[in-house]
Amino acid sequence: MPPPDDFNPTVGTPEHLEPGLRRIVAPNPSPMTYRGTNTYIVGSTALAVIDPGPDSATHLEAILGAIGQPQHVSHIVVTHAHLDHSPLAAPLSKATGAPVLAFGTAMDGRSSVMHSLAASGLVGGGEGIDTGFAPDVRVADGDVIKGDDWQLDVIHTPGHLGNHICLGLGDACLTADHVMGWASSLVSPPDGDLTDFMSSCEKLNQRDWRVFYPGHGAPVTDTSARLEWLITHRRARETAILKALATGPATATQITKMVYEDTPVALLPAATRNVLAHLIDLMGRSQIEACDPLTDGARFVRIGGH
Repeated sequence: MPPPDDFNPTVGTPEHLEPGLRRIVAPNPSPMTYRGTNTYIVGSTALAVIDPGPDSATHLEAILGAIGQPQHVSHIVVTHAHLDHSPLAAPLSKATGAPVLAFGTAMDGRSSVMHSLAASGLVGGGEGIDTGFAPDVRVADGDVIKGDDWQLDVIHTPGHLGNHICLGLGDACLTADHVMGWASSLVSPPDGDLTDFMSSCEKLNQRDWRVFYPGHGAPVTDTSARLEWLITHRRARETAILKALATGPATATQITKMVYEDTPVALLPAATRNVLAHLIDLMGRSQIEACDPLTDGARFVRIGGH
């Protein structure tokens, strides 16, 4: 699905979204980050900065420049430990004295299946894990982070990454990379887990949200429809993968070329990681099995009459 053309914010300039919520887009546009990472500022006096973003002196200056007297940063919250979201947390903490809050490190929140796969030697596709990230304060699903005039409900949403969280702000939700309007989320094992991703979609769907504010791209106003699209999209991919395997064993790369026919060549490696995530999920549900040790080059085959 091509991204919309009407999201062209001025990078580095604070934009008022609604009372008590501003957005600053970081200067890191790419095929994986769209216009750049969305950094959110919550509150009116004691502020929470959500996802400070990449290691960028320019972006740090933009964030600090958005803090006027008598405002100060009281909390820095990181939704997940990818290089486009978390590295600036430490410099921002040093500059403001505010603690960094997150679910944990990049290794936390992994399912037992993904822990086993990582231990067996399966590695991610190089999507940019911030391996050095560690929060000052760990938060858990159901926790509430409170400020003077705001509160954030912590919702653990593993899938894109094990330590991924979304943040409820009243009837709005800061969804980071789990729900975006311009693209579906990358799920790359063993850091990403499609089984968890689908469960997290269902978890978010249990609440009636007015708007989603994603980690990249424009706000999503039809929240239920977007969640349903993500679930339906993944199920359609699963059907296409099973169809591709109907003719015999195939690798994730071979399946990707059959399933992602219109995808630009530059995005095929990411698409292959998504296919691998589906294959591991299908293995967990006993619909397929691996013919070889589970690596990027493993062949997969359907089981029985599936």
